[in-house]
Amino acid sequence: MERKIKLKTLNSHITCKICRGYLIDATTVTECLHTFCKSCLVKHLDEKNTCPQCQIVIHQSHPLQYISFDRTMQDIVYKLVPDLQENETKREREFYRSRGLPYPKDTLTNLGESEDQKANEDAHAASDYHRTDEQVNVCLECINASLQTLKRGFIRCSAQATITHLKKFIAKKVLSGIEKYRDIDILCNNELLGKDHTLKFVYVTRWRFHDPPLRLQYRPRIDL
Repeated sequence: MERKIKLKTLNSHITCKICRGYLIDATTVTECLHTFCKSCLVKHLDEKNTCPQCQIVIHQSHPLQYISFDRTMQDIVYKLVPDLQENETKREREFYRSRGLPYPKDTLTNLGESEDQKANEDAHAASDYHRTDEQVNVCLECINASLQTLKRGFIRCSAQATITHLKKFIAKKVLSGIEKYRDIDILCNNELLGKDHTLKFVYVTRWRFHDPPLRLQYRPRIDL
């Protein structure tokens, strides 16, 4: 026999302890496994290095390195809360519209194409390495003589790519193998970037008042 559970009985597990709203871009502190909205947590860690819920020290100097996007939790929240994902999409679209910018997730559809053709193209795009994503231009600069400088420091990739993706790219090019990516730090404006930060997030929070490309620096990892 199935038993219905009211959403309010689950709210304490799927809401952010900072903003008190449902989790958006759910991000977990790896040290204590407490989860918050990504924007709320990053803003908190700009001033403090402790978990907002239990006050444990995440890291003395680089707490942003020890938070991680929790895709499973975010999927659970979207499935439990009616229309949350749809409403967030509307807010994103309004944000871009109010600034006269195209919404990156929208794709153009020719009026004359058939439904079958569109379905096939959508399926292809979904598996086509994020080529329909918003793109970002990045300049990668080496700031330590012990690492080799990239022959081509300019790349163009999905705005959803993360700092870890860039680390693996650099490790493959200048170190002995991609598995060495943990030996690299990436910075923006002399600020160490977290491994799960997307390039879109870095651009908006660290580079929004500068001209493109997004300039990032890399160096050997420094453990403090």
